[in-house]
Amino acid sequence: MNATLTALATAGPLAAGWSLHTLRLHRRIEAARRDPLTGLPTRAWFEAKARRWLARSAAAVLVIDLDGFKALNDAYGHAAGDAALAHTGHVLADCVRHRGLAARLGGDEFALVLPTSAHRVRFEASRLHAWLVRPFDYEGRELSVGASIGAVATQPGAELSTALRRADEAMYAAKQTGGGHFVALGLTLALPAVNGRRAGRLGTSAIGGER
Repeated sequence: MNATLTALATAGPLAAGWSLHTLRLHRRIEAARRDPLTGLPTRAWFEAKARRWLARSAAAVLVIDLDGFKALNDAYGHAAGDAALAHTGHVLADCVRHRGLAARLGGDEFALVLPTSAHRVRFEASRLHAWLVRPFDYEGRELSVGASIGAVATQPGAELSTALRRADEAMYAAKQTGGGHFVALGLTLALPAVNGRRAGRLGTSAIGGER
């Protein structure tokens, strides 16, 4: 009996220690999957989840690029730009709180997958744009940025890479007309690509040039 009690007394702290270790490990893994500035999932996590989602469900794929972001940084400093990114992350997290996926792809570019029908894609993009351009508070003043949104409807079995490129083309069309949103018709790519990315995007040529 004494041996049994001794073993239980020893196992208790060990079990508690392993539970704490496991909890900390899960938290570290979760933190690694999220962008520290916006709180949104990273590109790798998003792509893995989004591929599975598109394989089985109809959805809308959206690409968002902020407008006036550099001007905001130049006028108010990088902390204001960080506040704009955090505001965008908050809006997108609210948008997918009960449905869908959102991520920061990098810089001031974001992506979403929303479970919706094709005839509602334009409505979803319009509503999201209205939320994104609302002013946010920065050190007691209201600031805002614009947004260009490209969207495309997909059917079950769609390839994520194609859907993202098509949504990116639509985003570029929206940006060329001063921002807002543009919905692509179908997944047939309309613009040439360099290394799998739309020609003219940053990093696709030695000269550079973004959108």
